[in-house]
Amino acid sequence: MPKPSTSTNDVHKPISTASREVQQIIQRVLEIEKERLDKNERSPVNDEILKIIKEVVQ
Repeated sequence: MPKPSTSTNDVHKPISTASREVQQIIQRVLEIEKERLDKNERSPVNDEILKIIKEVVQ
């Protein structure tokens, strides 16, 4: 069975068409995830993500 063809644009489309608030949340979550990867941290980030969402929604 052949793999479906997925372009980079298809993958990024939900992000690029999201509201400004959603884009801001995604960007900030990606930043904290990158920081955690750089530090090799394994702790949960749920509280940090919840804090980001609350700040953006205010």
